[in-house]
Amino acid sequence: MAGTGKRIRAAREKVDPNNHVSVDDAIKLVKENATTKFDETVELSINLNVDPRHADQNIRGVVALPNGTGKSVRIAVFAKDAKADEALAAGADIVGADDLAEKIQNGEMDFDRVIATPDMMAVVGRLGKILGPRGLMPNPKLGTVTNDVTKAVEGAKGGEVQFRVEKEGIVHAGVGKASFSEEQLGQNVSAFLDAVLRAKPSGIKGAYLKRMALSSTMGPGVRVDVSTLPSSPVAAE
Repeated sequence: MAGTGKRIRAAREKVDPNNHVSVDDAIKLVKENATTKFDETVELSINLNVDPRHADQNIRGVVALPNGTGKSVRIAVFAKDAKADEALAAGADIVGADDLAEKIQNGEMDFDRVIATPDMMAVVGRLGKILGPRGLMPNPKLGTVTNDVTKAVEGAKGGEVQFRVEKEGIVHAGVGKASFSEEQLGQNVSAFLDAVLRAKPSGIKGAYLKRMALSSTMGPGVRVDVSTLPSSPVAAE
């Protein structure tokens, strides 16, 4: 424990919690502070000027990170017959119909993303109380209810990230690994930020982006100066 405390203290000494830096400098600091033995995930958190209680401000979406997430994603697909074969050929880890629903009801949840063909939604709908709270319920707006299961599976395997604003107005996601280069992380952050900006509700008054921070799994957060973001409506602190 003493060694862990020393590592954390050393990391925090490099980060001034009251200082705001550019995205590039934030990425550099996060990488420097990711000193554990495993490859830490780099996480991006954005505080938005929205109220998710209003339907038009319940921000959600999906974005394909140009350099992937660095994480192996297990995909479950609800499909039958030819579509089930297509899903398996595309690389899905688990494919089924009523049998898959029964496994989920019994607590077997060895997957990170759920995709379904439209004709299977009657079966999937019965799992709403299980999949919904975990953010796993298929949704046509996110491309996870589709007949093009090949595209959906390959996209999820290739680095797509889903995001949804929390009740406090915060959107967050893993945007890569600490082993990624600064350039790769910068490209991923930019792609995620662009997706969030495109999702801005038309009725928002004032600044849309309030605060933003980057961190690694075990490292301190680094606050980003949102006024340095290109073409971004920002709020003063």
